[in-house]
Amino acid sequence: MASALEKLRRELSDAMAGADDSALEQSPPGKWNSAQILEHLYITYKNTNWALAKCLEKGAPLATKATLKHRFGTLLVVKLGYMPPGRRAPERALPQGMPLAEVRVSIFAEIQRMESALADCERRFGPRAKILDHPFIGPLTADEWRKFHWVHGRHHAKQIRERAAIPKQA
Repeated sequence: MASALEKLRRELSDAMAGADDSALEQSPPGKWNSAQILEHLYITYKNTNWALAKCLEKGAPLATKATLKHRFGTLLVVKLGYMPPGRRAPERALPQGMPLAEVRVSIFAEIQRMESALADCERRFGPRAKILDHPFIGPLTADEWRKFHWVHGRHHAKQIRERAAIPKQA
């Protein structure tokens, strides 16, 4: 069975397949276009990788104690695979105008770096250790981070397909 990050990689690759730059730059009024969505995803992967590096550098998990709200968010997103609509991205994850060609090349390398760092965290701290806090759903294990990024990426891949008018590939 494929890992959550491998499924994420395939989902994003499929969502971009056959889309030229002009298709990825069209959007409904007031919404991000597909290129901006891809940049947002890239930034979230880069930010996760930065935090994972800090965790590994320190040699200890950086997670805090989960609140009831965090546990509910983790249940909803990670366990049930549901990404609630309408949530605004944190300021640090907003697209900044990165060139689409650069995003297309860099996004998959960040996913691979994340898989490697999450595997390192699992080896060092154990598979059940909460390693880092997500800004909305709180502390997550390495596997929960994989599942979060898969659910988040799947949510946005659907938007990419719709905005670029690309049918989902089987």
